Amino acid sequence: MLRLSAVSKRFGGRAVLNDISLEVRAGEYVAILGESGIGKSTLLNVIAGLEPVDAGQVFFEQSELTAMDDDAVTLLRRNHYGFVFQAFHVLPQLSVEQNVGLPLLLRGALDASRVRAMINAVGLAGREASSPRELSGGELQRVAIARALVGAPKLVLADEPTGNLDPENARQVLQLFRAQTKEHGAAAVLATHSEQAAAACDRRYRLTADGIRAVS
Repeated sequence: MLRLSAVSKRFGGRAVLNDISLEVRAGEYVAILGESGIGKSTLLNVIAGLEPVDAGQVFFEQSELTAMDDDAVTLLRRNHYGFVFQAFHVLPQLSVEQNVGLPLLLRGALDASRVRAMINAVGLAGREASSPRELSGGELQRVAIARALVGAPKLVLADEPTGNLDPENARQVLQLFRAQTKEHGAAAVLATHSEQAAAACDRRYRLTADGIRAVS
């Protein structure tokens, strides 16, 4: 489903990604481990086509993102990707229901029953009309997971999704994220510095300044 071939990325004179090759198959839950600042977020941005590469290729199914124009990549990302961010990025001016439904609205395919089903699936039934300001950190992350999965994406990218949560909320959110991605048949890439967060993944990789390697 996803394949990176010899991808390298520099910011100025600093190499951030060095000859990265990686494959993720449909239905897999893969962790990218690495210390803060090592380039995990940059790697996710490259996978999503948000950052250009200096060398190498990125393929999603039969499409080579690194050979597509911005409009084509944006359309592919909108239709097939889901995102879960460390900082939630839940829009404060929208209700829970409006936040979760936003990806479908952007596609012109808003489905209220689908939105409510996802809200129920992440344990927020009855909170549809709530403002994000009324939610805890764990609840906000549940909104972010529902929003990422509401469009039935083929690939979900999660960037340190529990970095702002206490241990118990982090455990619950990770369990929910894994269960929901598996239930919907999505491939998922989790970027994290936490060995505990990565433990439940099907495969684990460690990102370093020298490249990427599988972790047993």
